Amino acid sequence: MSTIRQISEIGDPILRHRSTIIPQLPDTQLDELILDLIATAEAANGVGIAAPQVASSLRLFIVASRPSPRYSHAPTMLPTAMINPEIVDRSGELVAGWEGCLSVPGQRGLVMRDRAIKVKYFTPQGALIQQELTDFVARIFQHELDHLDGILFPDRVTMPTDLISESEYLKIAFD
Repeated sequence: MSTIRQISEIGDPILRHRSTIIPQLPDTQLDELILDLIATAEAANGVGIAAPQVASSLRLFIVASRPSPRYSHAPTMLPTAMINPEIVDRSGELVAGWEGCLSVPGQRGLVMRDRAIKVKYFTPQGALIQQELTDFVARIFQHELDHLDGILFPDRVTMPTDLISESEYLKIAFD
């Protein structure tokens, strides 16, 4: 049974610390956290969530792209737990995209990210996965990886005018 956890918000010190590597897999103690992360992201209409966002300083996040009121054009994929994730190669092709965050409610920012990345991570069962991610899913991965390093999307916004309220973003997105 999963629990919807409270989401830490900007200003909470846990969001600014580098999270801890998970040393051994499988780890049955992670199973509950993974289910809780998935439930919490779904309840908040998130397309990803990192363990530090629910006050757990572990190198774990969920990528769960699906259309929602926050991201109407998101592709659909099954929620995927990614443990000790890393980027092993970047396309170098940077693209701007509007990002929001469950830990930064009410704001959106225009952030430059690599369009394509090669990544590796472990599954909860301990299998090593290596794959290429592109476009929106690559953006989610990079955003969630930032959480594991204590970085929030406003840190990546280069122009002050590129940080706006959610309501202003909705005007832009649906014009």
